[in-house]
Amino acid sequence: MSLAFTFPGQGSQSVGMGKDLADAYPEAAAVFAEVDDALGEKLSDIIWNGPEDQLTLTANAQPALMAVSIAIIRVLAARGYHLSERVSYVAGHSLGEYSALCAAGTFSLADTARLLRIRGNAMQAAVPVGTGAMAAVIGLEDADLAEICAQAGAEGPCQIANDNGGGQIVISGAKAAVEKAAALASDKGAKRAILLPVSAPFHSALMAPAADAMRAALAEVPRHDPVVPLIANVRAAPVTSADEIVDLLVEQVTGQVRWRESVAWLAANGVTELYEVGNGKVLTGLAKRIDKALAAKTLSSPAEIEAVLNSLT
Repeated sequence: MSLAFTFPGQGSQSVGMGKDLADAYPEAAAVFAEVDDALGEKLSDIIWNGPEDQLTLTANAQPALMAVSIAIIRVLAARGYHLSERVSYVAGHSLGEYSALCAAGTFSLADTARLLRIRGNAMQAAVPVGTGAMAAVIGLEDADLAEICAQAGAEGPCQIANDNGGGQIVISGAKAAVEKAAALASDKGAKRAILLPVSAPFHSALMAPAADAMRAALAEVPRHDPVVPLIANVRAAPVTSADEIVDLLVEQVTGQVRWRESVAWLAANGVTELYEVGNGKVLTGLAKRIDKALAAKTLSSPAEIEAVLNSLT
């Protein structure tokens, strides 16, 4: 039996997340305090008390979700459950890739929080509000949708941003191009093609200024090879070199999150269990649709943590 830890991305946040962890475990409370110190503000207050519109801001949601995930990792480690001994691979969806790398020791917690704050701000600032868009398309193959994006390219940049699995693919780019692609997808037989309520066209060529910002920020941060291989978003294959990972993190800003292929790679290479470490259960649901043979579980609450720890005895 082989186990992988996955880490959720933006959209999984909710007001109050992680409060039960901080109340139950001093190691978890210390993570939120360390993130607050790194950012020079009480992000934990927004995480636990809202308001929701502040938590959902990209610059807040990204370090907030990471903090919840790392709080769980620290609790496990304090009780003898170490990634390097128990887990074969880590992977994270978009910002979750940073959570995975922090968990695997590539970046420190403080540096990860600061990197995600920079990433969130840079992604938001890369494109004027209202000029970009994203849409979820359900029921088309990725090859068909890539062709549709190319057809819509006359209206501006348009590309596949996330191949999430279970027939769900997200496209991103210039607003007019995404709207055109969504209409073409519906004409081609998509079950649904709906614009998403997002603030920027993430994982598209329009994010190039944010990629430049991350290249500069990552160059200044100490890094170490991860203690377990990372299944990189843009490669859907394992990476073990910290320097190579940094290059892939820059590429990830404008590149595709190949989540379906990443989970399929894990399943094809001996992984039988996936734990989604952090808030929500989006990745758990996707995993079950990508490969029904995978045992996909959430690892979020104190009860779920205790169940994992009890399995060690």
